[in-house]
Amino acid sequence: MALAGLSAVFLFEMLDNSILNVALPTIGRELHASTTELQWATGAYAVVFGGLMLAFGAVADRFGRRRIMLVGLVLLGAASLATALVSTAEQLIAVRVALGVAAAMTTPGSMALAFRLFDEDGLRVRATTLITTVGLVGLAIGPTVGGFVLVVAPWQVLLLVNVPIAVLAIIGVRFGIAPDLAADLHRDPVDVAGAVLVTATIVPALVAPTLFVDEGAGSWVPWAATAAAGLGAVLFVLRERSARHPLLDLALVAHPLVSSGLAFKAAAGLATAGLGYLATLQLQLDWGWTPGLAAVGMLPQVVVLVAGGAFVGPFVRRVGLDRAAWLSAAAVVLGLAVYGLLSRYGYVWVAVALVLVAAGMRVVGVVAGVNVLRGLPKNRTTIGAALVDTATEVTSGVGIAVTGTVLAALFTGTVATSNWTPQQTTEFRDAVTIAGLALTAVAAALVGWGIARARRGANGRANAPAAAGTVPEPA
Repeated sequence: MALAGLSAVFLFEMLDNSILNVALPTIGRELHASTTELQWATGAYAVVFGGLMLAFGAVADRFGRRRIMLVGLVLLGAASLATALVSTAEQLIAVRVALGVAAAMTTPGSMALAFRLFDEDGLRVRATTLITTVGLVGLAIGPTVGGFVLVVAPWQVLLLVNVPIAVLAIIGVRFGIAPDLAADLHRDPVDVAGAVLVTATIVPALVAPTLFVDEGAGSWVPWAATAAAGLGAVLFVLRERSARHPLLDLALVAHPLVSSGLAFKAAAGLATAGLGYLATLQLQLDWGWTPGLAAVGMLPQVVVLVAGGAFVGPFVRRVGLDRAAWLSAAAVVLGLAVYGLLSRYGYVWVAVALVLVAAGMRVVGVVAGVNVLRGLPKNRTTIGAALVDTATEVTSGVGIAVTGTVLAALFTGTVATSNWTPQQTTEFRDAVTIAGLALTAVAAALVGWGIARARRGANGRANAPAAAGTVPEPA
């Protein structure tokens, strides 16, 4: 029952990331929405979700993960029901904001509560694999199901489907998971200033990539958003170093298991977003594939993400958690390198890149998250899960920003126009190569740093008994 409820939570997050996109033309016509309003109808969810995860993760570790999740699920059901009353684009954006808040309250807790259900790492991996597989199935079938629904029902149904999902999740969490033990929570005051600063850092960091793509690198607007995110990050670090009860203990983030896991997840998020963006443009704009054929072309990634769950457990048992984390992250980097160097020579190389990145992400998405939680005290697991999700959200935005900026800098004219000149075709393919290799370099640096941190942690654990004469305490 508990796993069914937690799987429903993750299914909601994945569905809301994909199912609404297919309805945007219909929504635009019925609500008379502008291009900017349509963009915010989807983007508002991601920005609010990413911006509030760390804050709600800290609140859950203080007041109870199960309690905060149940409140978030009630908000999810109520906001989804409100979709039936939406008549303007502004009202839809408000609903999406509320759904983003609900996601920030529930998603990190799903991983933390799944981790708490079991004491053995193998069972934790299996539970996390099950939950993520359910979510990835939703991500994969969301656009297709949404398209069929629009044939026979109004677009509001696509968000009303969250209501039964929320009910299932509430039942599973309420009756399948015991309330948090006081010993597993902390009683420190919530660092309100830290929560405000981290939100003020992440929100412009998530908005900036869209601005780079829409406004171009020559505009001051995306650079102002980037500067605001950088300033917020500096102020947040200063705050956390001086606060008596920080929102995020930076010493815990520096733990080898935590920092290496976050690095691996960041590399996977960067690669997945950048590759998805580039491959979609290449198939349709460069090679002239129809949207339907392009969707078929992306199927290798979908199949690996969905079916790969059956191989995560055996792979981890064979090589161990730590080695599985860096091997899967290295597969992501290899996939990016294959795409950047060879994608212009035919679809087979695009398919190989999609399979490598998806296979790597499928494993790293489970084991890196488990490693992060292994490296944290029990009373900080929810903010640890929020860190994992935030790292993925932010680096996904960076991946889009890098690819979009390189493309804008090298491609003359409007990329969405048909009948490219030979020069434009060459410019686009050069941009794909440069952007792909740039992402490969950044992802490789993250993976290399993560491997170094993981080995340092392993050496520290190996040397601890001899130095101290005691058995090391479990992370």
